Amino acid sequence: MKVFCMLAFALIASNNAMGQTWPTKPVRVIVTFAPGGSSDIVARLVAIPLQAELGQSIIVDNKPDGYTLLLSNSAPISISPAMQDEPRYDPLKAFTHAAYIGSVANVFVVHPSVPAKNMAELIAWIKAEKHPVNYGSGGIGSIGHLVGETMKKDYGLRMEHVGYKGSSPMHNDLLSGTIKLAIDTLPQNVPFIKDGKLRALAVTSPTRAPMAPDVPSVQELGQKKLVAENFLGISGPAGLPREVVARIHAANRKALADPRVAQRLAELGVQSRDMTPEQFSAFVAAQVKDWYQPVKDSGAKLN
Repeated sequence: MKVFCMLAFALIASNNAMGQTWPTKPVRVIVTFAPGGSSDIVARLVAIPLQAELGQSIIVDNKPDGYTLLLSNSAPISISPAMQDEPRYDPLKAFTHAAYIGSVANVFVVHPSVPAKNMAELIAWIKAEKHPVNYGSGGIGSIGHLVGETMKKDYGLRMEHVGYKGSSPMHNDLLSGTIKLAIDTLPQNVPFIKDGKLRALAVTSPTRAPMAPDVPSVQELGQKKLVAENFLGISGPAGLPREVVARIHAANRKALADPRVAQRLAELGVQSRDMTPEQFSAFVAAQVKDWYQPVKDSGAKLN
């Protein structure tokens, strides 16, 4: 889901306010997608328990004002800077990465006409085809695109990327057989997989995804370079005071422990695991490093 390719929290507050017990006034969450979309759903879902824990109103909006949080992730932090010849911001130096929410896997799916039943057979099928195999994704520079380019390079495959403006138009061509292969976020594909309209070969998470337990992960198949996570986290500006980081982390951890929140995140395909702020910062740094070369190899650009 694109949602999970464009999420992170950024906190803006005056130095005077930071000296007080944070937060002392309402906090605004900025969502970069339209109301009703997955980004909006996740932001409003997490906002409810955060509001109860922090003792201040959490306002989901698209305009910064006062205390501001931006729900963001892999796209703006790990990928977008590498797509720019002159990055407008440093994804590590410009932020304090405070709390990890979770991640969403991508999945390799094929049209039923493709003879491959697993990843090894998929690679063999692509190599046997007379012409390059087109593969679809939700867009140029998406994780699906980058995973495809990594696979193409590592296995010496003839593949051509077809970037769509979102999963829906891509599915139209995939379901009709116009394209035979796609690498896309898992949740949108589960209904088609269950109905037998598409065949899932592997998920790109380190472990199997709860919403598709019968589908192996690329890591268990020994294809570690294809592991890719669309992560969600809470980040603030550089130099965020430790006490504020600790407050955000604790509030987020308590929110994720709420059974209702955990169940809804699971329904959205979000897999959570506990990380300290230090572990989350290290995770983000590794993501930035790991995606740099694949982005450059893909030729994806962001003006």
